[in-house]
Amino acid sequence: MDARTLTKFRKTLLEEKQRLMNNSKNAIKTELAVSQDDLPDETDLAASEVNQNLIFKLRDRERLLLVKIDEALSRIEEGSFGVCLECEEPIEPRRLEARPVSTLCIACKEAEEHKEKVYA
Repeated sequence: MDARTLTKFRKTLLEEKQRLMNNSKNAIKTELAVSQDDLPDETDLAASEVNQNLIFKLRDRERLLLVKIDEALSRIEEGSFGVCLECEEPIEPRRLEARPVSTLCIACKEAEEHKEKVYA
């Protein structure tokens, strides 16, 4: 992969990382702050707890995506970005455009998903 393409992917990954970090900061300030005065009855409290659980799940998914972004940035630095970890063939650029954190080519990803489906 040429240097210009790698620079483009690095920029995309860094922008996504910054967006996720900003979301997390905003969530701490706004979404997780709940006053007991705002919850006058048990129904409101239960709804608030469900909402908070959903927020925690979303933040956990974002945390996992941040790890994948950091790994992709490391692969760019190492020179292994865009190479399938399973078969060591190049990952199609269209796949990387859609999901820059991809570590598997389409064929290997489909095989992995098939195994997960069979053994699930």
